[in-house]
Amino acid sequence: MTKRRYFIRAGEVPGYHPANHVGTLNRRLIGRETVGAEQLEVLLGVIEKGKGALPHAHPGIEQVCYMLEGRARAEVAGEVCELGPGDCCFFPPDQQHTFTVLSDEPVKVLVIYAPPYEENPDRVIRPA
Repeated sequence: MTKRRYFIRAGEVPGYHPANHVGTLNRRLIGRETVGAEQLEVLLGVIEKGKGALPHAHPGIEQVCYMLEGRARAEVAGEVCELGPGDCCFFPPDQQHTFTVLSDEPVKVLVIYAPPYEENPDRVIRPA
């Protein structure tokens, strides 16, 4: 039997480049494969200057972004906001959104999905 881990160090989690994002490296901290979480997913994203998420939405999935470092511009449902450390935003299910780094330094952002997104192509809607 494999011992389950409940404590995660970001540097021990492999990074990946998410679909529909540019200049982004994510690490899935909390998920099925790390701790067995089934109802939510937590990622650490590092995004380069001027890069980010292209317009898209997640059917049936809520998303929260909590800013750790840097500055970014988020847009959802016609609302636009500049975010910095300590700020967060909510992307409702099925609502198209974008996220773009404004600062010279990379953005570090904690991203939470409920239910888990898991980089499943069936869980993203891109504009036609």
